[in-house]
Amino acid sequence: MVYIFLADGFEEIEALAPLDIMRRANIDVLTVGVTGEYVTGSHNITVKADVLPEKVDYSILDCVILPGGLPGTTNLEKDTRVQSAIDYANENNKLICAICAAPSILGHKGLLDGKEATCYPGFEDSFKDGKYMKQSVVKSDNFITSDGMGSAYKFGFAITAELTSKEVADKIREQIQY
Repeated sequence: MVYIFLADGFEEIEALAPLDIMRRANIDVLTVGVTGEYVTGSHNITVKADVLPEKVDYSILDCVILPGGLPGTTNLEKDTRVQSAIDYANENNKLICAICAAPSILGHKGLLDGKEATCYPGFEDSFKDGKYMKQSVVKSDNFITSDGMGSAYKFGFAITAELTSKEVADKIREQIQY
């Protein structure tokens, strides 16, 4: 199961584009409303989350996704349930994905130390012991990071390829005329 954590102030496209791509690939994915059942993004688009954090089942967790946006990233980082999900995923070598400002959450935890990663410019200081890559999407071990909303589709394809195959991701890319 893939869990996309949403908190008020999240960047809508960074959550919804990967969600759409993964659902097209028949990946089990749920949005998690950290700040409630209805979560309002940074551009005043309100989304009804599939589940609340109390319903996250670690026994079936395959991947955690953290969209960026402000104050969404800040709201995700301060939530102990999000922190617990990240910790569980890391301890069990599950996929952890973050885009835009959200890689800073991983950097503050020291999870990007010694790894290549990307983020929205200006947030790279949060992982000084990692290697900032000026690329749209970077995979390093069990982490996929991306630099921002303009790369949300590439981010979604990278996650889909990792959870299924490159062929499945390429087929969806072709179907949606990307």
